[in-house]
Amino acid sequence: MKIKRRATRADVPSMAMGDIAFNLLIFFVILARAQDDSHLQWTPAEASNLESAGHSIISVLIDSDEKLYLNGQPIGEANLEMKIEELLGNSPPGDRTVLLKVHRDATALRFEPVIESISNAGGELVHIVEEDRDG
Repeated sequence: MKIKRRATRADVPSMAMGDIAFNLLIFFVILARAQDDSHLQWTPAEASNLESAGHSIISVLIDSDEKLYLNGQPIGEANLEMKIEELLGNSPPGDRTVLLKVHRDATALRFEPVIESISNAGGELVHIVEEDRDG
């Protein structure tokens, strides 16, 4: 005896299709708005008769939006001095170089406290500028 199989039909509720479409829409909107924060916008100042800064383990950068970075990682001005002291540790003089890169459009109100923090932490400050090739 042969038993007839009943054809089963799977219906997807229309409410579930709406949820799936909504989730996909949110997913693609978030992907479209994502930014690559690893690309820092920095245009150095220019000067003539420059010499090499040498080796440094600490780099402080102020970008075009006047955001502050320590070794490429965003940091608040309040934490800067403490983190520099921590990174310098017991380094002897001559090995306490801190490179300061400031975007040419940054204001003094932004970079002067940073210079003070580096000095208070015991860092030997080196400003990074680009050689003026026009003059």
